[in-house]
Amino acid sequence: MKSAEEKDSFLRGPKYLQAAERLRREITSGSWAPGTQLPVERELADTLAVSINTLRRAVSELVDEGIVQRRQGAGTFVSPPPEAAPAEAGSPKGRRLVGVLVPSTTYYYPRVVDGIQRVLRDAGVGTVLASSKYDLGIERDEVRAMLDSGVQGLLLVPNLHLLDEPQEYVDDLRRLTVPYVLVERRPSAPAPDDPTSYVATDHPGGVCLAVRHLRSLGHERIGHLGRLRTGTSNAVARGFDEAAALLGAEVVEGAVARADVWTPEGIADYARHCADAGITAVFCHGDRDAAALVVAARRHGLSVPGDLAVVAYDDEVTEVGDIPLTAVSPPKEEVGALAAQLLLRRMEFGPGAVSHRIDVQPRLIVRASCGATPRDR
Repeated sequence: MKSAEEKDSFLRGPKYLQAAERLRREITSGSWAPGTQLPVERELADTLAVSINTLRRAVSELVDEGIVQRRQGAGTFVSPPPEAAPAEAGSPKGRRLVGVLVPSTTYYYPRVVDGIQRVLRDAGVGTVLASSKYDLGIERDEVRAMLDSGVQGLLLVPNLHLLDEPQEYVDDLRRLTVPYVLVERRPSAPAPDDPTSYVATDHPGGVCLAVRHLRSLGHERIGHLGRLRTGTSNAVARGFDEAAALLGAEVVEGAVARADVWTPEGIADYARHCADAGITAVFCHGDRDAAALVVAARRHGLSVPGDLAVVAYDDEVTEVGDIPLTAVSPPKEEVGALAAQLLLRRMEFGPGAVSHRIDVQPRLIVRASCGATPRDR
């Protein structure tokens, strides 16, 4: 005998058609605006409580109906309306849309996007989300696609660190036909009257919080395990140099080391150098390298935090190890929310809108890896 639930499921049709209908309703209701990228397969399958194969059949149904589009190497997106044209801000003929471009939808930026979407949703504005995947070509294509879908404003996290002339790129943005705000990016060499509006984390200020805390714990020889060629690596490195000079930290030879990607062998060598050079604290950019340094230090006979205090930057995966990491925590949701608020003002006031340059200071979250009493500074 089939249960009532099984009979009801049978009457509604195969699972993939049920999943397709749920997705169709979500799109029709505006949960995902035209041009918006659907969540990744695993997340969407879990939400719908179906298998990956069932989800793929459901999405194929919507592709056949023209409701969604698959973009090779990019993902699945809600199709724009036929012959979509930009709608005037506040027009009753169509919902206002804002395009949001981020480099990644899996690390750092999901919480920025959460802040953006909260503000836009409360204002009745839809979001068209795109990811450049740290690729300049994809970035250009996605911006063009969002403009073609009829967005009335743009929130942009451009890959300025990949450009030879990043300021030229920022200057060229002034030719856009819609208002825009940079998020977690600043003009690299702006003129005094540069009109670019941005909201960004004060990365050097966050690093200074970390170094000041380490100095307050009595550490004199402090190192920096950093990165090269990321969107924030130069700002973080500059922040460490400035904080060390300001607070009188002793930066011995080899204490500062940066790499494109840190290998286990490279981190092990750095841990060995810390032991040999008497470095008692290290500021790491970011969490995964900090966790790897903790492991490498202990393999070389250094206790953490007894012999080596470790502070990370990012606060994304700082509590996964057996020693929770003290971390500088960028205010990601706040940055996204402020950027969305600023863009809405620019959309409302048009060319006469006042430019804003907003820096938001991170917090220092003290955990076990520096040996201090846990507290939020």
